[in-house]
Amino acid sequence: MRSLPQPPGEPDSRSADRYLLWLARREWRSLLWASLLLGTYTVGTVLLSASVGAALDAGIGDPRSLLTWFGILTALIAVGTAITPVLHRATCFNWYASAYRTVQVVTRRSVDLGPTLTRRLPSGEVVAVGTEDIDQVAALYEDAVFGAAGIAGTVAAGAFMLTAHTDLGLVVLVAVPLIMLGVVPVLRPLARRQDHQRTRQAELTTRATDLVAGLRVLRGVGGEHAVGERYRAESQYVRAAGVRVGWMDAALSALRELYPGLLLIGIVWYGARLALAGEITVGQLVAFYGYTLNLAAAVRHLMYFTSRYISARVAAGRVVRILGLVHDLPDPDEPAEAPAGLCGLSDPAGGVSAPAGLVTGVVCADPADATATADRLGRYRDGDTLLVDGAGHAVHLRDLPLREVRRRVLVADNTAHLFSGPLREELSPDGGLSEERLAEVVHAAAAEDVVRRSPEGWDAVLTERGREYSGGQQQRLRLARALALDPEILVLVEPASAVDAHSEAAVAERLAAERAGRTTVLLTTSPLLLDRTDRVQFVEGGRVVAEGTHRELLATVPRYAETVLRTAFDEEGP
Repeated sequence: MRSLPQPPGEPDSRSADRYLLWLARREWRSLLWASLLLGTYTVGTVLLSASVGAALDAGIGDPRSLLTWFGILTALIAVGTAITPVLHRATCFNWYASAYRTVQVVTRRSVDLGPTLTRRLPSGEVVAVGTEDIDQVAALYEDAVFGAAGIAGTVAAGAFMLTAHTDLGLVVLVAVPLIMLGVVPVLRPLARRQDHQRTRQAELTTRATDLVAGLRVLRGVGGEHAVGERYRAESQYVRAAGVRVGWMDAALSALRELYPGLLLIGIVWYGARLALAGEITVGQLVAFYGYTLNLAAAVRHLMYFTSRYISARVAAGRVVRILGLVHDLPDPDEPAEAPAGLCGLSDPAGGVSAPAGLVTGVVCADPADATATADRLGRYRDGDTLLVDGAGHAVHLRDLPLREVRRRVLVADNTAHLFSGPLREELSPDGGLSEERLAEVVHAAAAEDVVRRSPEGWDAVLTERGREYSGGQQQRLRLARALALDPEILVLVEPASAVDAHSEAAVAERLAAERAGRTTVLLTTSPLLLDRTDRVQFVEGGRVVAEGTHRELLATVPRYAETVLRTAFDEEGP
């Protein structure tokens, strides 16, 4: 037994053909084994035809001769029967191996790209790769055996025909390549129409995801009908593109039956004439008929494999497009050595600094400044942000590998996705946290009510995005998950904006204790959270304009008090 999935390796993403060849090289043993199985089965059917013809010529009146040929035919049928389940298992393994490998490399690259992926490609394109293209690529390797079987059947049948009658064998060996050339004019339009239909499908998927994500807003502004009509119109474009692909696929299927049928008629007619002229025996004529059926099947196998390759090549082109994307924030050619020990952050662009081991509050008069600050601190956009240790030694985040930055700095905001599955796996994906530790982080996030809500407790199953929970409960689950990771540096963006005042006070009290001794940045305007920080920085116009404790800034900086308390101030007070 071979386990799946296997280590994916580094894909060749220079072109669709190179990617398909890379997949074939990774699984060449399994592909060769499956091809040998079906090739043996195909050659066995040719031998079966030859045996029937030879038995007729040898005469079956003699009991010994009858038993001999009966034994030969039985052995050939038994071998074919035994090969069938083994062949099915081998082809299934080829499908799963290539599909899993493609899933692995696409997922790995998507994780590496992060926000770059959604900025470069629409969401529908990414979804279509995962739902359609991977299946098309895998189907090629599942059906690759048909190409080998077509070649084996053609060679075996042609060899027997050449042995029996040279002219007839030559006709076959010339006709098969001509038949394959005859389908070439259909392949290019088929590939072009499949690519067009695939593009339309990705656009429609993007429209559908946008529609579902914004359905509540659309209903609120009365735009649901207009967007629905637009989706309906675009779905008709996709349907029309699919029909055009269907016409070309139907034409190819028709040729797959027509050409082998013409070959069958021609060979049977020519063989019958040879038998009437006495150039071949009746047994040879029967064998020729069997050979012709085998040839027809071989030609259909070759044409079927060709159509599969066309579809897989279009799909592989989409996969390669993702694999070939360049990260907006590439790793440095010569990475710097990261400071050891507990570190803090410093953002010269905005003046924000978060000393090591302290909880720092950052209040931004403009919410856009909060987003920009969080992006720079976590290196989701280029900047001069520094990683600073306790002794003052600093290194730019851009000089570190991105994986090192992600390992040490976690930015948690309210756009983070909640995945479907057990609550335990949501909070601890690797399963490394005990129930005691899970209880601690849930308590720190004031999310005990989420656990108590279901009798299953930690095994309660979340739906996609945690839609069964309120906005405040979802927010506290995201906070618990971030705390469970226990990063060296945690940047929280409005972690309690959707919760009630009681829960907000509990989060404020418990968060500081949970993060004691580690670096934490709170980008928030919550007075309850800010009152529990070690220091607060006030950002206005994209720069830090004031710094101190929360109560000091309330007393001395009117714009800070106005932002935090949402109260207008003048020279005489509020």
